Amino acid sequence: MRRARVGRVDLVGGGPGPADLMTMRGYRLLREAEVIVADRLGPFDELRAEIPADVLVIDVGKRPGHHPVPQERINELLVEHARAGRRVVRLKGGDPFVFGRGGEEVIACQAAGIPVSVTPGVSSAISVPQAAGIPVTHRGVASSIHVVNGQGELAPSALAAIADPAATTVVLMGVAAIGGIAASALGSGVAPSTPVAIVENGATARQRTIRTTLGAMVADAEEANVTNPAVIVIGAVAREGLLLPADALAVSSA
Repeated sequence: MRRARVGRVDLVGGGPGPADLMTMRGYRLLREAEVIVADRLGPFDELRAEIPADVLVIDVGKRPGHHPVPQERINELLVEHARAGRRVVRLKGGDPFVFGRGGEEVIACQAAGIPVSVTPGVSSAISVPQAAGIPVTHRGVASSIHVVNGQGELAPSALAAIADPAATTVVLMGVAAIGGIAASALGSGVAPSTPVAIVENGATARQRTIRTTLGAMVADAEEANVTNPAVIVIGAVAREGLLLPADALAVSSA
């Protein structure tokens, strides 16, 4: 009697966007997939031409205020296709375990008895500031990093990090909450002169950087019409002139 083929799920971090910033393992797994469950952010659009026509591609990408496929359904899709004996790649932007809900997907697969593994990706919390010439740590300037989910209220630990002159606070998914972030930080006594950089479409050909301060952040973001995806960097490393201009550094996406 022939045994049923066992499927599996691989969570793959696609990095900040450009395909050449994806890991070699992630690229190999993507090429071997029979089903790809893809986020909006990440390298899939660039790599789509390399995906065989018989591969099933399921778009589960979320946009601000528009989540057409709930997380519970994404979990179900992974399990359903793996149970049918297929090799499933869950392609995510950045790293699966940095605000990517990858842990929930692993738990769902494990609970269903589905083999699952995670391939890390380059997180936008580090790579997007770097693409703008901003080191998130720098000797004598910043010795720690605090990464914040901008979709929720700032926790006391986040406010403490913003107030710490030796810390860098990186806010992901925070464009809609810029006003609340500024108000909370200023209201807790953080200096309005604290440097801020907003890096929009980081590591892509559309990248742009708005340098500002905590006190002027809201007005400057509105004037520049900042949109997602963008990473907000708060702290001394964000000040202009710390390093050479980004185009003089080997951090471009070319």
